[in-house]
Amino acid sequence: MDIKRSTKSTANMLINFLTFEAVKTIADQLEETDKLKALWFNQFSTRERLQNGELYIKDLFEVHQEMAFRVMTVREHLANEILDFLPEMTRSGIQQSNMQLRRQHFERIMSVQASEGYSECENLVSDIDRNLEVSSVDILEFPPEVAADSDGDGDRSSPQSNQ
Repeated sequence: MDIKRSTKSTANMLINFLTFEAVKTIADQLEETDKLKALWFNQFSTRERLQNGELYIKDLFEVHQEMAFRVMTVREHLANEILDFLPEMTRSGIQQSNMQLRRQHFERIMSVQASEGYSECENLVSDIDRNLEVSSVDILEFPPEVAADSDGDGDRSSPQSNQ
């Protein structure tokens, strides 16, 4: 695993996302204060490559320098507000997500195993029921003298012990 490359890629993705968030914030502000500029800004932002924050700001500098500086200022402000909390929130978010995913996976596995076990139990109960039916038929077919020879505890007594 190349930690340096992953770190650089994550930072770049975060910069692009903060640029996107800055553009959304400015678009909302302009919608309330200057509808005409908001319309232009929205059209520019949808037309241009907002996925790459650096290219977006370079292109914005070419057509409207004031807006480019505004996006950079808002992006920097968002970074200052967010980045202090991001490491701990990311760690705890990943831990909670992993725990929930593991729990759901184990519940699914246990559910499958339980249903398989349930069908095995049904087969076992069916076998027991069949054996009990056979046993009860055998008991009913005992000659009356065998049934009379048993005492109240269900133990058979020998004829000599009754005398």
